[in-house]
Amino acid sequence: MTEQAFEPTRDRLLPELTIKQEIALLARTLWREGYNDHLAGHITVNMHDGTLLCNPWLLLWNELRPEHIIRIDMDGNLVEGDWPVPLGIPLHLELHKARPEVEVAVHNHPLYGTVWADLGEIPPALDQSSVLGGGGDLVLVGEYGGSVDDPGSAATAVAAMGDAELVLLAGHGTFVLGNSIRAVHQRAVALEQRCQRAWHVRVAGGDMTSPLPQWFIDRMKNSDGDKFHGFWEAMVRQELRADPTLLHNS
Repeated sequence: MTEQAFEPTRDRLLPELTIKQEIALLARTLWREGYNDHLAGHITVNMHDGTLLCNPWLLLWNELRPEHIIRIDMDGNLVEGDWPVPLGIPLHLELHKARPEVEVAVHNHPLYGTVWADLGEIPPALDQSSVLGGGGDLVLVGEYGGSVDDPGSAATAVAAMGDAELVLLAGHGTFVLGNSIRAVHQRAVALEQRCQRAWHVRVAGGDMTSPLPQWFIDRMKNSDGDKFHGFWEAMVRQELRADPTLLHNS
């Protein structure tokens, strides 16, 4: 990409992006949405060659650049890159071993998602923005028998998840899965909005019964997360405006 800023057109909302660029942009866009618990959090993309691309340890999600992305094998060994493997990566390793069909996985400790995980409750979806992106039912997994940097504890948590793609890990945080960067972005944003708004309604003493019709909730659950064209693109452009150098040298 040249120094000239990207100007979107109706037919081309984004510049061409590599997988590493998409991972860096996913991290930065989700940081703005509350996935910002300091150094916590992992993003993995299954390359289907026995390796995963992921963000490294030591860098905040809002400072991640494409050139920082590392490649690891399924045992967590560094294969490519100059940064250390993140702590807690066994959760992702065990997930991708057990469910090789999962393309992208995001784990972090966003404030409102973590509050509901700490409560051990599943918040209701009270508005349409809270169910965008699909992913099926949100499930609660009481997995905290030990830190997820332990492969055994991580494997137990993954087994308890079943085939869920939206998960609250009790006493821990959230886990969002999908078949594309776009889908996981949409689902992660919607999940934190769901948790935030349900919390505010509860604190305000409001009715926690969802006003959404069941047919609409069911339709949203079945979405693959790739249908809301323009949402991911708009959030990426925001990051590129904030840091016009982000795609350079990558």
